[in-house]
Amino acid sequence: MNQLRLLLLLFLFPIPGFSQQAATVPFTYGEELNFEVSYGWINLADAKMQVSNQPHIYDQKPHYKIDVYGETKGAAALFGRVNDNWGTFWNGETRLPKISYRHIEEGKYRKHEKVYFDQENRKAEMQLFDRENKNLKEVKEFDLPGEVQDLVSGFYYLRSLDLRNIKAGDYVTIKGFFDKEIYNIKLIFEGTERIKTELGEKDTFIFSPQVPKNKLFRGEYPVKVWVTQDQNKIPVKIKANLFLGSLNFDITSAKGLRYN
Repeated sequence: MNQLRLLLLLFLFPIPGFSQQAATVPFTYGEELNFEVSYGWINLADAKMQVSNQPHIYDQKPHYKIDVYGETKGAAALFGRVNDNWGTFWNGETRLPKISYRHIEEGKYRKHEKVYFDQENRKAEMQLFDRENKNLKEVKEFDLPGEVQDLVSGFYYLRSLDLRNIKAGDYVTIKGFFDKEIYNIKLIFEGTERIKTELGEKDTFIFSPQVPKNKLFRGEYPVKVWVTQDQNKIPVKIKANLFLGSLNFDITSAKGLRYN
């Protein structure tokens, strides 16, 4: 499931902020998006993006608790069961994460991690726990180059942007913190397309992150993300061209949307 993790890293960071303000965030408490992950004709996994039903208070301010889940299914589990959870506590006013966390179960591998962000003082504290997620093993502090997004918060930040004046070829480089490192990711707006989905036909924006040369993906812009042009701005399709075949995320259902 390393491919799934890397794909999430590439597409969940914020994309062009052509207008850096939005009247309100386009999602609300209780939103749930479900996806099928496939490789060719093989259904590998189910994925879910879920916003908690109520706010969580940190520093006397409400935060959205947002989780992304990925779990293998069917024959894919024979090659190693995966049950992963990435999450963030995201401040809707500052549009920045306060806490991020990962609970990774891939075969016999386990990783449980929390990161506390002090965005004002440009610090991050990472806490690592044992494989049962009961005892704290290690604490590390990192200096940040400025305001950063985490693995999950970046995509919800994207959805909060005003994309009405976006033009093909527009891009931005954004800083994100993940797995002890700072990533500078360049994301490009490619244009628009009307596509068929399980939710019906949707008019979408298409975005592509620039991918460093590696042994997994094919080409400089191998990943494409389709985001609806309506007020909800939900992802409905993601495609990654691998050296052999392609990996696809296709939306299967959506509920609790802010706008009908």
